[in-house]
Amino acid sequence: MGSIDTDPSAPTLNDGKPTASTTVPPFSYYANAQSEFKPPLIANNNAFLGDVFSSDRTTNPISAGFYRLAPGPELIYTYTYDEMKILLEGDMQISQLQDANGGEHVVKEEVEARKGDVFFFPKGAVVRFRTREGGLAWYCGQRARDGA
Repeated sequence: MGSIDTDPSAPTLNDGKPTASTTVPPFSYYANAQSEFKPPLIANNNAFLGDVFSSDRTTNPISAGFYRLAPGPELIYTYTYDEMKILLEGDMQISQLQDANGGEHVVKEEVEARKGDVFFFPKGAVVRFRTREGGLAWYCGQRARDGA
């Protein structure tokens, strides 16, 4: 979490006036994003993902947005970055896979995800996403814009 200045007598730079090195850009806002933002199709005919916001940093960039999965084929994804995800609507069956002999995947762990469930996917994780009714999740990943 960020810091909160509570001591008005604490020393400040340039008599409390922002300088070029301390000016912070304004925050970004997308009203009604959960219902209005439409992520683009990324796989099969049922997996949609889109970054709503991304930092412009070249070191340690961060992106966040929506992932929607409709009923249909499963999606298997190998994470090349750390990501956190919270299920906002619907259901998803989320499985962490691992390689077995012969290059096949076996289920290491599986969760029946419901609204409000939060996940952390570490870099290198192989994850399978499935749904019966469809689901919508919000994610935040340690990657550049459109780097999924």
